Amino acid sequence: MTEQDHAVAIAVLNYACRAEPGAGWVITVGFRALAISQQEAAFAAVTNFADFPAGDDPYGERDFGAFDVEGVRLIWKIDYYDLDLCMASPDQADPAVTERVLTLMLSEEY
Repeated sequence: MTEQDHAVAIAVLNYACRAEPGAGWVITVGFRALAISQQEAAFAAVTNFADFPAGDDPYGERDFGAFDVEGVRLIWKIDYYDLDLCMASPDQADPAVTERVLTLMLSEEY
């Protein structure tokens, strides 16, 4: 697999991770303090996110995004762990050995 193919495989898996809030998502205390309407808008923004400028996505993996909801700056980030969530994944493109964790937070919590 070429480096580009590897990045594309990771991006596809990251899209699936973002596709539906729930399992594999972590939300921070600051995010939980937002109004429900802001939280719902943020969930929709992450699942529909498509703005990946080169500076935020240098490897083409689609693992980070930043956006505004009702005047609040939010970010999301996907990290890759082994299946026990103890160490880094040995291969982020292989779902058989990788657990994705998407963290959604206020930008100031990063």
